[in-house]
Amino acid sequence: QLVESGGGSVQAGGSLRLSCTLSGNLYNRNCMGWFRQAPGKEREEVAKIDTFIEATFYADSVKGRFTISQADYGNRVALEMNNLRAEDTATYYCAAGTSCGHGGQWLAWGQGTQVTVS
Repeated sequence: QLVESGGGSVQAGGSLRLSCTLSGNLYNRNCMGWFRQAPGKEREEVAKIDTFIEATFYADSVKGRFTISQADYGNRVALEMNNLRAEDTATYYCAAGTSCGHGGQWLAWGQGTQVTVS
């Protein structure tokens, strides 16, 4: 089970930190990621981290502004979001997957946390 926290409302240019905790065992989980979905738009992959080698990957739209990190062997993942923009407004979801590389599958999803930037 994945549980997110840390969403909220912030003015443009501000910062928020999202957290995600994985409880229970998830077989073959090697990647943790953050996605977001804005109203009327498709779900977008924002950032992901390989929990074994800690390699990180970011969408171009958030590079240099967002940072993903992990703790406790990937059972806890955070997304530090700086210099937020109105277009970052969305529901953010944490996800656990088999691989951050091509062919990886997402195994579990959190319930989502709302981020609103005005």
